[in-house]
This record gives sequence, C-alpha cells and structure tokens, in this order.
Amino acid sequence: PPHTLASPSFRPYPIRTPSVRQRPAPSMDAAADTKHIINDIVKLATCNLNQWALAFDVNLKNIIESIRIAKKLGCRFRTGPELEITGYGCQDHFLEQDTFLHAWESVARILTTDLTDDILVDIGMPVLHNNVRYNCRAFILNRKILAIRPKIFMADDGNYRETRWFTPWAKHFDLEEYCLPLKIAKITGQRTVPFGVIILDLKDSTVTSETCEELFTPNSPHILLGLNGAEIIANGSGSHHQLRKLNQRLDLIKSATAKGGGCYLYSNQQGCDGDRLYYDGCAMISVNGGTVAQGRQFSVDDVEVITAVVDLGDIRSYRASTASRGRQAAAAKSVPRVKVDFELTGCTESPANPFEPRKLLPEEEIAYGPACWMWDYLRRAGGGGFFLPLSGGADSSSTAALVGSMCQQVVKAIKDGNKEVLADVRRITREEKFIPKTSRELAGKIFHTCYMGTVNSSIETRERAKKLAEEIGSYHMDINIDTVVKSLVDLFTSITGKTPKFKVNGGTIAENIALQNIQARLRMVISYLLAQLLPWVRGRQGFLLVLGSANVDEALRGYMTKYDCSSADLNPIGGICKNDLKSFLLWASKNLGYPSLESVVTATPTAELEPITEGYTQSDEEDMGMSYNELGVFGKLRKVARCGPVMMFEKLRHIWKHLPVQTVADKVKRFFFYYSINRHKMTVITPSYHAENYSPDDNRFDLRQFIYNARWPRQFETIKKRVEQLKNKKDEKKSSL
Repeated sequence: PPHTLASPSFRPYPIRTPSVRQRPAPSMDAAADTKHIINDIVKLATCNLNQWALAFDVNLKNIIESIRIAKKLGCRFRTGPELEITGYGCQDHFLEQDTFLHAWESVARILTTDLTDDILVDIGMPVLHNNVRYNCRAFILNRKILAIRPKIFMADDGNYRETRWFTPWAKHFDLEEYCLPLKIAKITGQRTVPFGVIILDLKDSTVTSETCEELFTPNSPHILLGLNGAEIIANGSGSHHQLRKLNQRLDLIKSATAKGGGCYLYSNQQGCDGDRLYYDGCAMISVNGGTVAQGRQFSVDDVEVITAVVDLGDIRSYRASTASRGRQAAAAKSVPRVKVDFELTGCTESPANPFEPRKLLPEEEIAYGPACWMWDYLRRAGGGGFFLPLSGGADSSSTAALVGSMCQQVVKAIKDGNKEVLADVRRITREEKFIPKTSRELAGKIFHTCYMGTVNSSIETRERAKKLAEEIGSYHMDINIDTVVKSLVDLFTSITGKTPKFKVNGGTIAENIALQNIQARLRMVISYLLAQLLPWVRGRQGFLLVLGSANVDEALRGYMTKYDCSSADLNPIGGICKNDLKSFLLWASKNLGYPSLESVVTATPTAELEPITEGYTQSDEEDMGMSYNELGVFGKLRKVARCGPVMMFEKLRHIWKHLPVQTVADKVKRFFFYYSINRHKMTVITPSYHAENYSPDDNRFDLRQFIYNARWPRQFETIKKRVEQLKNKKDEKKSSL
C-alpha cells in the first residue's frame, strides 16, 4: 500500500509543480488520446564518477556535472555510484561525525539550486538514523527528498570491511521515518521522510534501487522488487577492478533482468579514490537481459554519463508473457511504496537496441587500469612525475610500459578536449602554457628512468633499458654503482676484519645473500635520492614518486629484498602475476608501440646480483626453487581455494598426476616454507594496484600472521603420512595384478 504518515509536515508528493515537459490536457481527439496512452518511452541516465575520499568539493562538482549532463540530454532519471557524496574509500573516516556533516552540506547545496527540477535523482551517501550508521541511497526530486533507502547486505570480504563502518538494514520491508537535519528541513520544508526499502510509485512507472553487493548476493533484493512490479531498478556501486572480474559483473547484471524482465541501471565509481583499489566504472543499462548502454571501464575523465532510451511497454510485455513469473509475483510479499506525482515518459527518441557488451582482454585491462590508477595517484599526491629504476627485466619494463600507456591516455584526453586533464598536466609539470603533442613529449617531462648497473649486470639488460626508455620518451640515465657497493663492503671489512664472498667465489649462503642485498638496497637509496633532486637538476620544482616493480608471485614467495627497489611509493604491477605480465608485454610491444618489449619477454628472468661466469648465470626460478607457473597455482590454492598445506597437497596430487606424489609433497612443503619465512616482508610491502584475487597484500586483502612456525610440524607430518598411504595403496594394487 502507499506510504502514509500522520505528521502534517510530511508530503508524499513534491510540492513544486514541474515547470517543463507538462503533459497536455486530455484531448477530445481519439488519435491524440491513443498517442498519449501508448507513449511509454523513457530516457534514463547512469554514470561513472571519479570520486575521491573526503574530497567533498571535488565529489560534489562531479555529481552536479553528471546531473546537468543527464538533464541536457533529456533524461528524467539519474543514478550515481555508491557513497558518491563522500567517496567510497573513506574507511574509518565513516566513524567520524564530520563525514556525515559534510555529506549533508553537499546535499544542501544540491537542494538549493534548480539541479533536481524535473529530474528524479538517486544519490549515494552515508546517513545516521537513530544513532546507527547506514550506507544509503537518497531519492531527490524538485528540491525535495522523497525517501532514503539503506543498504541491506554489506560487502565484508576481500578488500571490503563495510560492517566495520555501517550496519545492515535489518527491518528489510518495514518503513520508518527519518528526521531530516534542521538545515535540510528548512530548505525542503519537510520534517521527516520515509526510511527503508521502498518502491517509488510514479504516475507512469515504478522506480527502486539496490546497492553494489546486493547484486552479488544469492537472494538479491531486485528479485522481490521486480516481482512487486518495480520496472526500473538502479544500482549504485563501489566495485573495484580485478582482472577478469567484469565478466562476472556483466553476467549478474544480465541475469537481473533476463529472468524477470525490467530495466537495470548500473553506476560505479571510476578511478583511485585514495588507496590500492581502482574502481573500474563500466556503467551500463540492461533491459530484459540485453545490454543497451555501456560506459568505459578505464578512463582519465572525471565524469561519464551513460544514457538509454527504453520502452516500458517492452518490459511489461516481457514480464506478462511468462506464466510462472506471474504466479510468483501474485504471491510475493508486498514492498512499501511511496507515491510520487511525477512522470518519466514522454521521450520522442527511438528505444535503444541491445548489443553484445564490450569485454577487454586481460592484457588490455593491465594496460589501462594501473595506468589510470597512477594518473590519479600522481595528480592527487602533488608530485612532479615518476622515477623508476629500469633494469631491463620483465617487471621494471612492465612498469615503464604502464607509464607510457598513462601518457598516451592523457594526451588522447587532451586532444579530445578534456580541459581538466590539461590543467592537471600543467600543474604537474609547473608549465602554465604546456600542451603535449605526443605521449613521448609528456613522458620526457614527467617520467625519469635510471639503469643502475654493477659488474654483475649484462650488456643485454643495459641495452634493453636504454631502448625502451627511448621508445617511451623518458628522461633516462645509465649509471654504475660499483663504487658505492665497494665502499659499503669495505666499511664492513673495517668493522669486522672479514670480507664476504659470493657463492661462486667460495662464499657461504649468508655471504652470498648479503652481497646481493647490498646492491638491491643501495638501488633503493639512490632511487629516492634521485627522485628528490632530479627536478632540481633539471631546473624544475617538486618531487618525483618512486615506482616499484615486484610482481604478485614474487611477493607471495618472498623473492625480494626487504627495503630494496620493491620498496617504493607505489607499485602498479604488485597485484599482477608473472605470466599475465609476459602476455601484457607481448601485447604492448605491438599495441602501445614499444617493440623492444618483445626481447624482454624472451630473456631469462634474472636479478643480476651475482657474478656471471662461464658455468653460472643467475636465474630467478632456480633461486626460488619453483617456477612462476607453479607459484601461480600455489597462490590461487592458498588464497582463492583457501587451502592449507594438507588440502593443497590433496588437490595438487590430482592436478599434477604426471608427478610422483612425493614430488608433489616436496613442492608443497617448499612453497609453504618459503612463504612463511618471508611473510614478514608483506608488512612493509609497497602500496600496489590490486588486480589479482590471490594477492598476499597484508594491508587489508590477505589478513594473516607474519610470524610462522616455518617447520609446519603437524601439517607436514600429515602430508608425510598421506604420501606413505598413497604409496602403499599403489604397491598393493600392483601386487594384486
């Protein structure tokens, strides 16, 4: 039933009469009446917004721009991302009253303009109701708040911790009254508004919403809302990028309307709003299971509005044609409704036709996602560019290629007329009139690379680094650090009276590792020195952000030196596995215009920290005692399949049937040993772009201890017994034959 309220201050209908698109009085002409009756065409808008946690003015500017664009395009409904007022990633700032105060200040600014005149707006914001924090959607029309819809199901796994900051709405379909802040009440003339899960009952259609995670749950709210007749369902999301994740999102959005019909509008944040995550946009509109509009997944634009013209008659026909859906709808529990004196129909454009949604290759996702993340990081951190220790290997070359991709996207946006991107470029370069004509020209001003060679470095890596730097256009240096390394070794000798040797020269394992770590850590120190002073050397101002280049597999195994060049300000490849990086390098060599990357892929991965002799060349996989392919398998089983040592062995003995069970057991034990003794390195890991679902990032995604009993006595003993059982069983089977 329609929502009612005893309070005389509550008005379920907007007071202000719309000033445009008024419907004509009923005509006596039958043809005119028929035309009015069958006009079920609506134009709807969703958007990608690049929001920034706690940057209320930036966020409000983007929201206002998106509404203005939607109105200009003739839309009568606009939805936006989850928590778009504050930015999704405020985290513990949601515990502060300041955040709620400033959120309502932004809403007040929207309400005091003509922004919501004649357009229904769905905005994401945090709301404190009865001293409980809720993640909400606010429906606004004609300078009035129609209702507030709290989130029912929270995202609380992986990178998400929503129940730390918000309480799920547990009363599901019971409505309460929310007492508006006094400042808002004075603007709208309302004292309270409905609070709960509702359907807006417009004069010509029905509108409702759900929020992000609710789409991913088994019993999504849109199921019951659709059975209750909601024709237009909006979803404001804060969904981050992960390689190959978009496929799942597309399937869920399609299924939301494929079985039960309807129009589903998906909105998302796009960009880095202050931490390791990149929200990958891809706003879209789906009708009866078909995609009719889709936004970009990656972009340096702050605002992208996606629209679609929809025939509501198609939705009604689609639903009414299925008898089983009709029986379920007739028996469905009722959802409260709020009547609204407003019409969506009247659009004269032709309805959109469905198309196959665009899906990027993983190589393309790698090329564009981390690049856009770095751009947001750079322009918001106030830096003057990037510094990268470029070794000529696959990892640092991947990072360099991503900076090149970033420069290409920025220059393209400028050529397309994006004035805000141009303003950011000028602010970063400190050149008021600079307009980059090519990505190489931009890279030459903001990207600095340096090859830091030693006697252990090869001519091949030096040449690869030089050639790639030329292709990208970076300000490149080629230096030797042997004198600095020797000085540190000499210092150690003067202190202890002993001189460490490499393994190939008769040294112990401890000596060998120590001599490698000296080189690695000195490169980190030199990197920060150059990052701080290179702008000064070039007659510029500001500082450079240091880029790291350790991939997710090396982090998982701990194959890195603590406080070496894996320690940086940010790491764009820290969530990407080695195999995906190799595929990206091959793709980038052709599609980004960096052909030298092809030779990087074919080279043997090596740290080049030990002397090269006739009989020995250092190799990453030999050092690790396992291949990168095996590391990828171990990583997925440990994190995604939630396997400890025993369960990992049980799964791998079936997957790796070509190997003896003892070999499988040895590999599992070796992995967990090195994983556990190196886990402490994750406590200081550089902030990395999150891209892989088996990332060992200790900050938030992979929460585990960092002091282990590396012998794993109970677990390894169990594996040992299982190997013996399996061998005995195999021997018994042979003897029976």
